[in-house]
Amino acid sequence: MTTPPLQWYPGHMAKAMRRLADDLRVVDLVIEAVDARTPRAGANPALERLAARKARLRVLTRDDLADPVKTEAWVERFRQTGHPALAVDAKSTVGVARLRAELTALAAVRRSTRAIVLGVPNAGKSTVINALVGRKVARTENRAGVTRAAQWFRIGRTLELLDTAGILAPKIETPEEQWKLALVGALPQARFDPEEIVAQLKRWADQSLGPEALPDLETFAQSRGLVRRGNVLDTHNAARAYIKEWNEGRFGRMTLEEPAG
Repeated sequence: MTTPPLQWYPGHMAKAMRRLADDLRVVDLVIEAVDARTPRAGANPALERLAARKARLRVLTRDDLADPVKTEAWVERFRQTGHPALAVDAKSTVGVARLRAELTALAAVRRSTRAIVLGVPNAGKSTVINALVGRKVARTENRAGVTRAAQWFRIGRTLELLDTAGILAPKIETPEEQWKLALVGALPQARFDPEEIVAQLKRWADQSLGPEALPDLETFAQSRGLVRRGNVLDTHNAARAYIKEWNEGRFGRMTLEEPAG
């Protein structure tokens, strides 16, 4: 049986999508924040059409959590499409310096540059903006759908950044895209079963990295003492803890997609 596409289009996101075409008319540069662990599923395909004539920079966020070899291969693949890409840990001074240098180079051909910062929910857009501005001006939170109203921020004398709501495609077509986006926090927790997400992650790890790369959920629950009365494993809360620890890098640096896949 084929899994139907996940319908995901809350009111604020539909409104943001309608405004996107108008926003793109007043900017020179599109900066797309994409989680480095999901470079394919974490990108919005609508940008290929809406921003086709704009200069673009893909910023692969959470570089510190992704497989460095695969990240390098993804950066090269994106560059081959004609759009520069940069992998950064926006919370590090080195990552911020590299990002500033890249934006400065892209803006050098103009006296003034307006850029829009886009990305799916929880892709790290606000972290990127805060790093560039040098203080906390864009709200960040480790859950989907926090940023809502568009905001402008000035970076130096020549660059302005427009922060927007996180925007997903109207439908998430495949089960593979669904569990990956749920795992990295692009979907609210209420939209998925955490035990199923852990099961999908474990199956992926067994096939891609080997059976020893990640523990199964039962082993994890026992190791964390998540046991109910009667010695019954609390697999639901264990699954939530498992996802949290994976996103903290407790199981090592992992990228869920191959650049040639």
